[in-house]
Amino acid sequence: MLNITAIPALRDNYIWAIHDETHVAIVDPGEAAPVLAFLNRTGLKLTAILCTHRHNDHIGGIAELRGVYNVPVYGRSHPRNPHITNDLREGDTLELEAPSISFDIIETPGHLEDHIVYIATDAVFCGDIMFGAGCGNNKEGTLADLHHSLMRLAALPDDTRVYCAHEYTEYCLSFAKLCEPKNVAIQQRIADTQRLRALDIPSVPSTIGLEKATNPFIRCSSPELIRTLQAHDMKVTDELSVFTALQHF
Repeated sequence: MLNITAIPALRDNYIWAIHDETHVAIVDPGEAAPVLAFLNRTGLKLTAILCTHRHNDHIGGIAELRGVYNVPVYGRSHPRNPHITNDLREGDTLELEAPSISFDIIETPGHLEDHIVYIATDAVFCGDIMFGAGCGNNKEGTLADLHHSLMRLAALPDDTRVYCAHEYTEYCLSFAKLCEPKNVAIQQRIADTQRLRALDIPSVPSTIGLEKATNPFIRCSSPELIRTLQAHDMKVTDELSVFTALQHF
């Protein structure tokens, strides 16, 4: 049986540890120290590093970790990410032996051009594409790219757990409430998130179903959201124009 543990890092990052009783794969190690502490505390053996994209808060700990554990680093190759040893592209399947898990790989541009996500049977490790009730900033590519990437994730089964890389949920929900003040699911999620954070418990993973009910960036057909934007003199005619308006709201 596999377990997934959140390792807090930096200011608000989560490094995800996917592990069985012996082996562990690490997702997006933005710094090495908390991962090394986790390995020392648990006695698990690091066997692989998975990288969603090249931002330093996702790759900053890789060199130090590989100085101790000479393990493969999976991700999409990019000239500004020297750490990738095993290049992954759209449609690839990553099979890890220990821990035993299989991922489908899809390319998800719109935040950075090299962004990919790792999709397991009931979980997606999505880096900075989708957050709890939010999404990453458009740093490279177009807003259309980002919208398309988000909608690909939204098409996953509702019970898919969403493992994003940041504790942004409370902040994002405050924006979601501005967009849809009458959305009961958003109101409930705010209360649930506040309870979790008061106990210092991560607000993620969420699920695709919960994101579809509360995340404005994949709710661009919501009548209330559209009315909110129109009330602020924003002209919206289709889902992409709604998504674009949300970036400036």
